[in-house]
Amino acid sequence: MFFEKLTKIDLNLLICLHVLLEECNVTYTANRLHLSQSAVSKNLAKLREQFNDPLFTRTAYGLKPTPRAEKLKLKLQPLLQDLEAFTRPENFIPETSDRRFKMALVESTYPLILPHFLTELFTKAPQVTLDTHSWDRHTFEHLQNGKLDLGITGKDINFNDAQLTMMPPKDICFQEIYRDMQMCVVRKNHPVLKKPWTLDTYLKERHIQVRCDGNERWLLDYKLAEVGLERDIAVLVPDFNSAASLCTHSDLVFTAPSHYIHLMAKQLDMAVLSLPTELPPMAYTLFWHQHQQDDPANSWLRNIIISHCKDLSNSTIAAYP
Repeated sequence: MFFEKLTKIDLNLLICLHVLLEECNVTYTANRLHLSQSAVSKNLAKLREQFNDPLFTRTAYGLKPTPRAEKLKLKLQPLLQDLEAFTRPENFIPETSDRRFKMALVESTYPLILPHFLTELFTKAPQVTLDTHSWDRHTFEHLQNGKLDLGITGKDINFNDAQLTMMPPKDICFQEIYRDMQMCVVRKNHPVLKKPWTLDTYLKERHIQVRCDGNERWLLDYKLAEVGLERDIAVLVPDFNSAASLCTHSDLVFTAPSHYIHLMAKQLDMAVLSLPTELPPMAYTLFWHQHQQDDPANSWLRNIIISHCKDLSNSTIAAYP
């Protein structure tokens, strides 16, 4: 019977192997599992004996999984996800839960979205923890392997546009939170404020661009390229706040979602301009893996976020002509 083989499997060893395969580093694995490095090394020795394979080889850049370990990695991920789901309580009781929700967020959501639901979250679930991470090119993978519960970033609404910028994997579920348009911000007393604000004026200026998911081009750049036009990108930065801040010390133009543009303009005393070309709206979007679809806690948090952000799209946006 297969039960005899199962009794020989140590679940803790499998969890250790899973983290080792993610980190490829004994020290990082020990830190994540709250173990000593020697304990992780002993677990690795047991795993090598159990699977009759070295599993990892040492390189100058850390541990490198063997072909057998790579095959085990593919099987471990869904297995541990199913085991985790199997042990979850059927009901989620916010008042007494100490659940740690792990979320990846694009930077602009911190001032735009979190303030709308945090009070409700901690009022109804005073003992939960919100563990946030930066949205990056690995986020969908981390949603798939259970390292993250939810993610929020901007997504182009039109299917063809999304193919140019970001298409989630088929096993990732998503729901629109609210829609927004692109606008521009420049420093007060910028010379461009004394000129007619046209597409030609916009393209003659130098621009600052946020690199999103490792991509240096936004939908705007693809749309301009379709008609043979191009922005002059002078500076590329990794985050929105850096872009806005640099604009206060230069003549660069920053284009971003309107709610964020207005917030930064108010905080940094800058001038807001409309985007002088038509561009479809984008949507701040909530993402989760299909394994979390029916999880009571995940569903509860999704509903909190969506219900408290549903009116954001209706807020009035104004800009200089």
